[in-house]
Amino acid sequence: MPEGDTVYRTAHHLAEVLMGATITEFDLRVPGAATIDLTGLTVSDVVPRGKHILHHIGDFTLHSHLRMEGSWHVYKRGTSWRRPAFQARAVVGSADVQTVGFDLAGVTVVPTEREHELIGHLGPDPLAADWDEVTAATAVAADERPVHVALLDQRNVAGFGNEYVNEMLFVAGIDPHRTVTVDEAVRLVATGERMMRANLPRRGRVFTGDSRPGRATWVFGRERERCRRCSTPLLTDQLGADATKLRNVFWCPRCQK
Repeated sequence: MPEGDTVYRTAHHLAEVLMGATITEFDLRVPGAATIDLTGLTVSDVVPRGKHILHHIGDFTLHSHLRMEGSWHVYKRGTSWRRPAFQARAVVGSADVQTVGFDLAGVTVVPTEREHELIGHLGPDPLAADWDEVTAATAVAADERPVHVALLDQRNVAGFGNEYVNEMLFVAGIDPHRTVTVDEAVRLVATGERMMRANLPRRGRVFTGDSRPGRATWVFGRERERCRRCSTPLLTDQLGADATKLRNVFWCPRCQK
């Protein structure tokens, strides 16, 4: 499930192979953008913002979002793709490499001066250089919805997905159904930032300090299992901003008051 750490690693890998390169292949396979051609322009960088990836090519920005199933692959020129071609939504290549975005969402190109129209609504990003913990915490605390929903709202804080939010709430000892104070929100977003940064160099996410199969999470995905701290049976529910955005929630009723 792509979350902020996945997007960060993806963008930096793309930057490693494309930065400074001249585009020799540019193919967007989405309605409304299929005729756009940026060949001949130079890639200045590829950056993440929350769950969004921004290619800066010449004076333009290629925007994409991984959603639930999306990914970007990097291939040496002439090698076979590991996913079917019909799943490809964007192909950006240089003389040496071919990068392919599969099952992407939000694929579009805008002048970089208008980039804010695509990402200006996002809250602070825990992995960005301009991360603002206080602004993020203030927004989460001011949200009158359950804290689980508030943390997933990218307008409050950009980058946290369902796995991180479940784990953050457990470590902070907070029931996902209630609202939080500013002090609690500060503790939550700080916890989330530490978790994300700790997971950046790892191949898989680890929240408990134990990377063995089935031991990496405190509560996420552990339906009908017992709390690792107190042995109380974990509870599950679904929460979301509306009926179309419900996410699975896991918590310990004893550790998370």
